[in-house]
Amino acid sequence: MNNAQQGPAARQAAMAEQVLADGSATAAELAERFGVSLMTIHRDLDELERQGIVRKFRGGVTAQPSGVFESNVQYRLKTMRAQKAAVADRALKLIEPGMAIMLDDSTSTLEIARRLRLGEVTPLTVVTNFLEAINLLSDQRGIHLMALGGDYDPLHSSFLGVSCVEAIEQLRVDVCFASTSAVRGGYAYHQEQHIVSVKRAMLDAAARNILLIDHTKLARVALHRVVPLSRFDLLLVDDGASAEALRDLDEHKVRYEVCATKGSDDRAGAT
Repeated sequence: MNNAQQGPAARQAAMAEQVLADGSATAAELAERFGVSLMTIHRDLDELERQGIVRKFRGGVTAQPSGVFESNVQYRLKTMRAQKAAVADRALKLIEPGMAIMLDDSTSTLEIARRLRLGEVTPLTVVTNFLEAINLLSDQRGIHLMALGGDYDPLHSSFLGVSCVEAIEQLRVDVCFASTSAVRGGYAYHQEQHIVSVKRAMLDAAARNILLIDHTKLARVALHRVVPLSRFDLLLVDDGASAEALRDLDEHKVRYEVCATKGSDDRAGAT
């Protein structure tokens, strides 16, 4: 199917990915790229602005790199899929039968849940507040699934709030796998305070913590500091990470591994 034959939702998702990758675009550029009229492009951009993904200006749009789009699980499910898969493949090797693990409500850890459905790492206890992961693993033999309750947030497709934090505080797991919106200067950041409290509780409940991010999260900040990167035993990132971003991790003595997406060699970072 060519771009002109795409439905509005598919076209808008592709348009959002392009703007987020390039940082900005003009309406004329997008009309040429997607083979539709300027009127159609403006309607699409109005919808993307309504979702908080882009900000319109005269003649074009800019990305909202720390904006509302990062909260929308349906949008996050569509982005950086190959990179998240590469990181999840490496993370899976850290899981052993008999472990109790915790998965946060990120689409990066959802890729781990997809791999656990293969049934190659059992028995296993999986604790999560992410409805997408709960649905994936609810009928999986060999997995003891513990669903964290709380206030359901449809934007994130997860359970949050004080009751979720209190449930986490009663548990102790071997490994917590988590992701975050941004990483810079030795800290992990997230744009929403009510998510931060749940992530902090999860990290406190685990013997080891693993941070999963795609390379677009590096060298960025968001509104709230979550924790210092020293709280993580290992950071996993895909091989799109720039040398400058990796130097920042080295300077802050962050232990990381770069996970290959296209057959390139993995690179280990500073410890």
